[in-house]
Amino acid sequence: MVSMFELGFAVDGFTPAADIVSQAQAAETGGADTLWVATHLFHRDSIALAASALAVTSELKVALMAISPYAMHPVHAAMSAATLDELYPGRLVLCLGVGAPTDLQSAGIKKSRPLQVLHEAIVVCRSLFSGEEVSFKGDVFRVQNRRLANGNRNIPIVLAASGPKMLELAGAQADGVILSGATSTPFVKHCLGHVGAAEDSGPIRKYGIVYAPLDIGDERRRNMLRRTLGFMLRGEHHARNIECGGAALDQAALREAFQTEDWGRVEDLISDDILARHTAFGNEGHARARVEEYHTAGLDQVIINGITDAHEIASTLEALKPRA
Repeated sequence: MVSMFELGFAVDGFTPAADIVSQAQAAETGGADTLWVATHLFHRDSIALAASALAVTSELKVALMAISPYAMHPVHAAMSAATLDELYPGRLVLCLGVGAPTDLQSAGIKKSRPLQVLHEAIVVCRSLFSGEEVSFKGDVFRVQNRRLANGNRNIPIVLAASGPKMLELAGAQADGVILSGATSTPFVKHCLGHVGAAEDSGPIRKYGIVYAPLDIGDERRRNMLRRTLGFMLRGEHHARNIECGGAALDQAALREAFQTEDWGRVEDLISDDILARHTAFGNEGHARARVEEYHTAGLDQVIINGITDAHEIASTLEALKPRA
């Protein structure tokens, strides 16, 4: 018997903004609990996309993922989340995270003391959501005797994390933690072990992104997924993830292939073994079994990614949802 868990769906904002309407409706039709709208600098604005998604759905929760306090002051992040929650009560999730290092660098934003920055951002947002007057003097952020005009909001705060100390911060302070895509199931267990060790106030919600486009025998589709995984797994911070997964991957060669835009080499380096261990890609039965494995590894909500077509979003979610 398959244990019950939630499915979510993530959009990256890489397709035209108008697509969010059909994507959100498809996610709700397919049974997703939450639509996670990514925040990538230099791409489409997640807050505008989230507002559009909320407007065309009735029950779907929408998460702003992951707002970086380096790029947006936590007061502004709290304002945006509270305003969306005022318009669509009980359907908004605020996800905070450091942000992609390359994107921050491209915007001239320096990243320093990430643990302190995220700690203070959580404190500021949670305090403002309370509706009370806030007086906070941190090392990075300050709020001097102000309250949020539309406070008194019960908005969950989720932390995007991968390193041990950030995972422990999530367990100690956040309402939930989200793990990035391309994680292997052993790495999910490894990460959630750090979260669990810091859960002083009881268990928090565990979310994870899983690439799960169904295999329809299209080699171009498979190679695009290889490139996506190559983009993710080239980062040095994924070394432990790859080690836990057990597949062989030359990260240095992968970084060089990306640098030179040698896409054939990228596709060669992301082997079938990598696909098998770091995604749920496969036929319907295999993909459903893999999604269940991610849940068994500790995820309360498995967030499906790697699909943009609305019809396919709905059909894939329907195919992958747990069956009693």
